[in-house]
Amino acid sequence: KHNGIVPDKIDELLKLPGVGRKTANLVVTVAYKKQGLCVDTHVHRIVNRWGYVKTKSPYETEMALRKKLSPRYWIIFNDLLVAYGQNLCRPISPKCNICSISKYCLCYKE
Repeated sequence: KHNGIVPDKIDELLKLPGVGRKTANLVVTVAYKKQGLCVDTHVHRIVNRWGYVKTKSPYETEMALRKKLSPRYWIIFNDLLVAYGQNLCRPISPKCNICSISKYCLCYKE
């Protein structure tokens, strides 16, 4: 269908077997240098802990962030939060005691 060429549009990528929103956004941003907003479990968890969004799924988080963030920040936002989520704001035993923004975090205040 695509003559061996990976599509450069999220909607087209989503039609491919096994491709979800995170992967489609990642392909668009990395391979084609287009704006995409990759929301994985780290991004979803962190922005909800911060209270920046109140969503129940990565899809809902992506849609909410698309409304709140300027597209020029989408790629760097994901890059920073994934590393932050892997190292500090972990799902289990987050390192709030060494986090420089914990005083702003709703999760830390609980």
